[in-house]
Amino acid sequence: MLKSHGRYSYSAINRRPDYCWKNGQRLAVHLSLNLEHFAFGEGMGNDYASPHPAPNHRSFAWRDYGNRVGAWRLLELAEAYDLPYAVLVNTELYDYCPQLIQAFSGRGDEIVAHGRTNAERQADMAIDEERRCIEEATTAIARHEGQPPQGWLAPYISQTNDSLELLKAAGYRYMMDWPLDDQPVWMRTRHGPILSVPYAHDLNDSFECIIRRTPSQDFCNNLIDQFDEMLAESERRPLVMPIVLHSFILGQPYRLRQFRRVIEHIMNHRDRIWLTRPGAICSHIEQLPAGIVPGG
Repeated sequence: MLKSHGRYSYSAINRRPDYCWKNGQRLAVHLSLNLEHFAFGEGMGNDYASPHPAPNHRSFAWRDYGNRVGAWRLLELAEAYDLPYAVLVNTELYDYCPQLIQAFSGRGDEIVAHGRTNAERQADMAIDEERRCIEEATTAIARHEGQPPQGWLAPYISQTNDSLELLKAAGYRYMMDWPLDDQPVWMRTRHGPILSVPYAHDLNDSFECIIRRTPSQDFCNNLIDQFDEMLAESERRPLVMPIVLHSFILGQPYRLRQFRRVIEHIMNHRDRIWLTRPGAICSHIEQLPAGIVPGG
């Protein structure tokens, strides 16, 4: 028999109990905006070409564009269309540019922990270092926001075998690191269940625009097709459509121009969907009777 992770049991999506979202909607849509900070001249980071040796100032500056310019454009987009964001924050940004995070939290956006920096991965950490990473990120958000975060997305979506135990022990109610489903799923830990909230892995602006080099027009057409198909399917079952944004990717003017088409298309159906944040999805799931949501 193959080795198992032991986190959840198999469940076919068309054989599960039915439920609805807030006010009876069947499709929940959340926009998760990644705000990231990277070490200069060391550590990890995305690049748009063959990686250059350290210090690779070109790649550092391109990513920092997201904090200086791109994120502010995406903030203006959210204000123009009254969009709720989940802001996935590297907590090193509180030292680097605290006014950026304050601009989002001040409008009520959810602050989701995204580690300390995207210059590191949990998969490279021993358990004590990973525990310290989670504790430091959690403490930083609690200190600046007045309350600890409820959700976690690991830098590079990278976990160890201990990550879920550490997150649950630290008080997290949900995480978004396992792209296993289009519905929330309970995951087993030694300390009790933690919820997996869907987060786009396949249709993710970083994978699509940077790794696959999908033209922005095609990427945005894919998002519209994803929305239309999921909206139709949601008549049969509740679904979650995550939309993943990176400030240095979709904050580029030509990509934002195309992405605006996606938002306007979704807004035409706003009365049929629950436009929300992952923390609200988690709260809704927690209120459902036991056995409705699959998993541990």
